[in-house]
Amino acid sequence: MTPFLTLLLLPFLCLAGEGPHAPEAGRAGSTAISINHEGIIGWASGWRDYMPCEAVEDPWKNPNKALGIASGITSDVVSLGMGGSLTLSFDFPIENRNGYDFAAFGNSFSDTFLELAFVEVSTDGQTFVRFPNESLTKNPVHSFGHVNPTHIDGFAGKYRAGFGTPFDLDQLKGKEAVISGEVNLSRIFYVRLVDVVGDGSQKDSHGNPVYAPHPTRYSAGFDLDGVAVLSGVVLESSGEEEKGPPVTGGIGNDSGCFIGQLIIRDF
Repeated sequence: MTPFLTLLLLPFLCLAGEGPHAPEAGRAGSTAISINHEGIIGWASGWRDYMPCEAVEDPWKNPNKALGIASGITSDVVSLGMGGSLTLSFDFPIENRNGYDFAAFGNSFSDTFLELAFVEVSTDGQTFVRFPNESLTKNPVHSFGHVNPTHIDGFAGKYRAGFGTPFDLDQLKGKEAVISGEVNLSRIFYVRLVDVVGDGSQKDSHGNPVYAPHPTRYSAGFDLDGVAVLSGVVLESSGEEEKGPPVTGGIGNDSGCFIGQLIIRDF
């Protein structure tokens, strides 16, 4: 009798198929911004209104970890906790330039363990507008489950540690507070991040439930490494410039694919 390995192909899926949004860092079409990108011209210099949830443990409650240049180290972050928030400030305003204007850096250890946050901006620190977002993840995600980055858009936390999610202020032109002049897109001094709880109770801009790893402990919720000011970055479609080191744990050369079941049969 010869042992024969059979891989069930149905579970061997690339995170339930590709969605319409940008893929992980290093793939063609990715919008990931590396921490050493030449378009970075500054970083957050101050913080206010840190409101973590009770589940965050003390070692993860230092907002100063989010100031200055992001480290790319998964443990060198501040945690928001489930539903928590933090506002960062800047010495000079983020301006609405041609291309991406700032980027938020999280601490994911892989391309698919993605804890998310809503992103909001303000001129005066009082009136904020939120970036439009979309989540196409159809089912709940367990504590260490996977989220396909091509299924999400407009959230911080889309990319692994060392790579930031970029935001273009031009997307906010139609917001009421922008039209009224309360928020000046050429004078953004504050960026607020609000943790996505991840259990589907919160909705995206289209009314879809937002699923992300839930529940989480210790450094619960979205973890922030830093926010970079950009000079107006227009990314090439090749994805080569932002290619980073491969992430292990899957099969297919950093494909984001995982074997769900392995059967050993004797014939």
